Amino acid sequence: MKTIFTFEQLGWNNSYAQNFAKFQEQGFEAGRIAIENKNNYVILSTYGELKGQISGKLQYTTSSEAELPKVGDWVVMQVFDDQAIIHEVLPRQAKFARNAAGKRNEEQIIATNIDYLLIVQSADQNYNLRRLERYLVMAYEGNIEPVIVLSKVDLTDDLEQKLLEIKEIAPETLILTISNQTELGYQALENWIMPQKTIAVVGSSGVGKSTLINHLLDEAKQETQAARSKDARGRHTTTRREMHLTPQGSILIDTPGMRELQLWENQDGLQHTFSDIEELASQCHFKDCSHTSESKCAVLKAIDEGELTETRYQSYLKLQRETAYLNANADFLREKNARFKQIQKDYKQKMKYHKGGFRK
Repeated sequence: MKTIFTFEQLGWNNSYAQNFAKFQEQGFEAGRIAIENKNNYVILSTYGELKGQISGKLQYTTSSEAELPKVGDWVVMQVFDDQAIIHEVLPRQAKFARNAAGKRNEEQIIATNIDYLLIVQSADQNYNLRRLERYLVMAYEGNIEPVIVLSKVDLTDDLEQKLLEIKEIAPETLILTISNQTELGYQALENWIMPQKTIAVVGSSGVGKSTLINHLLDEAKQETQAARSKDARGRHTTTRREMHLTPQGSILIDTPGMRELQLWENQDGLQHTFSDIEELASQCHFKDCSHTSESKCAVLKAIDEGELTETRYQSYLKLQRETAYLNANADFLREKNARFKQIQKDYKQKMKYHKGGFRK
């Protein structure tokens, strides 16, 4: 029997409705991308599950891969039986993006329109505060509220110390602890999950994302494999991004483990994640202080006095340099895309002029 979805089940809100109104008047339908496979898509809608493809116009008018439909996107479409042609992507309210792995200066959208980013980090050898900081920067920059899940807590004997370290770098962030073996903490996680909210699950391979998702879906949607005992490095069990509806009424987006976490364009994420250092920086004597060698630098003073750790300070500097480089290149790409769109516009005007019979 075909499953029919309501807009509310899929996370629809007034903002999407307002942006879709003009398309609705033209007879188009709305749906949400559940799976992306190159230019083929699975779309959830009031017509059920549809197979979708993008229109030639959408393919032609997009200036980058990031503008094409991604998992979590609401799209404007025409429906033909169980097929759909995608004509537009509605404005995104949030996105989780990175600089594409192995490439320079190319935005890769992992998922969009996310309310909460569930950052899963295990308490075994996979535990890494610097990686966690990167996830936090990416969440805040994408307008997503992060939630930290520390998994495999049965495999550590210093849980309290790890929780203290996490709270020091993310004092305002909700932290949940779970054990995939004993299911400790899962009830608290289920109680936290809110209906009609979109939750993306991210983390390195082997931290227990697939097991967590299977539990929340109450069925074995994702295959699971044990991490290698010699180094606790996980084996990939999730191979693509996919959106699911949970029994609790929320929308869950699973993502493959990411070995590379290069930041994309960043403005507010770094300041939010390192608010403690930003607060210290505001107390520096010199307004243009680089916090590396200047006298009367409040940040360096905090390190000397033990109020700020050297590792967190170095992480801040590294991400700051990375951000400056990426922002400079993002400005260049924006100018390039703007020129491309202007060329398209000029071409359309020229063709319209010729078709109107004004060609001499």
